[in-house]
Amino acid sequence: MIDAPPGQPLARPHRVSTLMSTNPMHTEPSRPRLSLGPILYHWPREQVLDFYAQMLETPVEVIYLGETVCSKRRLLRPEDYWELAERVSAAGKEAVISTLALIESDGELKTLQRICADERFMIEANDLAGLEFLEGRPFVAGHSINLYNQRTLAFLAARGLKRWVLPVELGRETATGLLATRPPGVECELFAYGRLPLAYSARCFTAYNRNLPKDDCQFCCLDYPDGLLVATQDGEPFLALNGIQTQSAGAHNLLPVLDEVTRLGVDLLRISPQSRGTAEVIGIFAACLTGELSTTEAVNRLRDLSPSGLCDGYWTGQAGIASSPAVRAI
Repeated sequence: MIDAPPGQPLARPHRVSTLMSTNPMHTEPSRPRLSLGPILYHWPREQVLDFYAQMLETPVEVIYLGETVCSKRRLLRPEDYWELAERVSAAGKEAVISTLALIESDGELKTLQRICADERFMIEANDLAGLEFLEGRPFVAGHSINLYNQRTLAFLAARGLKRWVLPVELGRETATGLLATRPPGVECELFAYGRLPLAYSARCFTAYNRNLPKDDCQFCCLDYPDGLLVATQDGEPFLALNGIQTQSAGAHNLLPVLDEVTRLGVDLLRISPQSRGTAEVIGIFAACLTGELSTTEAVNRLRDLSPSGLCDGYWTGQAGIASSPAVRAI
């Protein structure tokens, strides 16, 4: 178990106060808050604990905790994530417990039920099975929930939805429509930086790459702290394999459209953890939010932290691997 200080009641999500312009009849929309998504990779236990100790010192306001990819990754148990959540809450940040995105067995279903039965923290449901155990409690719908239209948004809001993460394959057109008609009190979060979680499969591709069966994978994903990079025959980075999850090779980056998503009313920007440089990424986003750093300079700094390049194609309605001129800025 983690040696953490006594927990405090979870601080509820809040909006940043509306900023007034020089025109008293005009109000500017609130800038989005920063969130830290769950770790998508299999890291050693001590690395995870050290990582979250560092994240408590960053300006993110919401931290998601929990295993979302593979139930065989048990270096941290639910009790460990609950203790981490207590520490996050005690630091004045909102802690959210994330759940698996693909439920495949009775054992995984029972673990999901156990996690949802704890009412101390908000739950991020990444599989609709979680709704059956939340019983109308407030919850977050993760990006793996197929929330594509207003009817689904209204249906989930009636079941307790308080925040949804826009599916990563959707862009500004869908986001604009959903934000214009969202139910009162429901927040929108965008996956703003990191390798995109594109798909989930019953097969473990990392194990398959080692000629290992999934049931005897030997936890080989520990050898790839940011996923196993896949390149085309021409040597161009294409995808990353992360156990049963397929990711983009490049890091999705929505920082150049910060003003646009602010006008749309997006509430949170999610930064997905990577094994190195996450605190620096958070600092760059925070500096842009406060106006201390230009978008061009910020993108150049992010490129140095993204060895396989940057992309934003899904947001602009193109192939996800594409990058706009703003993302390619130098």
